[in-house]
Amino acid sequence: MTSGDDKLIRMANQIATFMATKPADQAAAGLAAHINDFWEPGMRRQLFALIDSGAAGLAPLVRQAAPHIRRPAA
Repeated sequence: MTSGDDKLIRMANQIATFMATKPADQAAAGLAAHINDFWEPGMRRQLFALIDSGAAGLAPLVRQAAPHIRRPAA
């Protein structure tokens, strides 16, 4: 894992920490909406590469939100 991967994991987990304060039925959707609205396709592509590889360190809420995050074209 690169330092860029570590930074992306940290960023995703920070959003997850904030969204965890929301009601459970809104947390994953809110996290996905934030990433969809503010992350460039390259960042989302890198996030999916980490999720798909089973990278350690991602908060469970990030993994729960993954199906709602727009996956960019390869």
